[in-house]
Amino acid sequence: MEEPEIFKYSFGDALGDHKITFVCHITCFSILLLTFVFIDLFKSVNDINLCFYIKLKSMVCYLSKSYKEVNSAGSKAKMDIERIMEDLGFRNVGLRQALFSNAVIAYFYTLFSVLKGIFCLHKDDVLVLQYPLKKYYSFICNAAHWKGCKVITVIHDLGSFRRKRLTVEQEIARLNHSDYVIAHNKKMKGWLENHGCKALLGTLGIFDYLSSTMASAPEPSETFRVLYAGGLSLRKNAFLYEVGKYIHSSCRFSLYGNGFELENAAGKEFFDYMGFVSSDDLIAGAQGDFGLVWDGASVSSCTGDFGEYLQYNNPHKTSLYIRCNLPVIIWNKAALADFVRENGIGLCLDSLEDLDATLAALTPEQYQTMKRNVVAVSDRLAGGGFFTQAVMDAIETLKKERNDC
Repeated sequence: MEEPEIFKYSFGDALGDHKITFVCHITCFSILLLTFVFIDLFKSVNDINLCFYIKLKSMVCYLSKSYKEVNSAGSKAKMDIERIMEDLGFRNVGLRQALFSNAVIAYFYTLFSVLKGIFCLHKDDVLVLQYPLKKYYSFICNAAHWKGCKVITVIHDLGSFRRKRLTVEQEIARLNHSDYVIAHNKKMKGWLENHGCKALLGTLGIFDYLSSTMASAPEPSETFRVLYAGGLSLRKNAFLYEVGKYIHSSCRFSLYGNGFELENAAGKEFFDYMGFVSSDDLIAGAQGDFGLVWDGASVSSCTGDFGEYLQYNNPHKTSLYIRCNLPVIIWNKAALADFVRENGIGLCLDSLEDLDATLAALTPEQYQTMKRNVVAVSDRLAGGGFFTQAVMDAIETLKKERNDC
């Protein structure tokens, strides 16, 4: 009988002869992970000189984990923040960052990283966590506090919105384990305050986007090209299949992603389906003049759970568009609309029904002003400037609070 590939079969299939094989694989993998732990523990003792200190010699730490893939928005944002923290001199008290597509391996790797991280914390350290952290978040916060540490939490996603995996009360109860929470923006900060978050609160502004790739300078076209990157299926973003009804001559759409059904789209002559490309390839060769931030079924408003979430979160694709040096077109009620207006980097619309007329009225001078502003913001995103400012504000606030005690 051919031996089953490691971790590719269910626990039910592991009965009988396979059970011994499965246990052996788990045991061997656990030994390997423990070896990594002890190697990293030894390294922790010898690398103290690399740590970033605040007053009273406390160490600012973070906890790395296993990620599934580099190109997904969730993994990219978290991995970028880890890299920024490393550049700032913060100490990774967990295992080194890893990529595992296998869920079982990823689970055990992150578990050992958490256990190692807790072991390496010391009194007066500051631990920066990226939320959500699955099952470990409350446990890590409690363990850190037990060891006399402070916890800063950077929110990436709120499970009580889109996925509904938590109730609002459960989410707030979790976040209240933190000493300081970095929300996406002022609207998310207000939502947290209104729903009972007792932690100190700050804001990120927008997610940074690290990439060594330089944005291209595409040839000007007769009409504006509106670029949209993301889920293109009818189920995910039905608005894409209706917006063509309201386009006449002022723009075309460049669509990047998977699942677009061109034959089902109204005004399909206004669409160029480019397929899926990596984020670096998009930055290098984006065929567009604007990046569109919209979600849901309707062209007149952002609807549904994803649309409602736009009122509070920072979509990572916004940062990607800016790194492509593209001004942004965004729903007027989206949380990031304030950022777009304040920095002069795009257009805020109540409805995509107004898109064609708005672009027709835009002068070349107005567009070039937006482009210059976008380049300035893009440079700051590329250098990790927004997270750096947010986390330094958090550290300074906790330091003042400690000194006042």
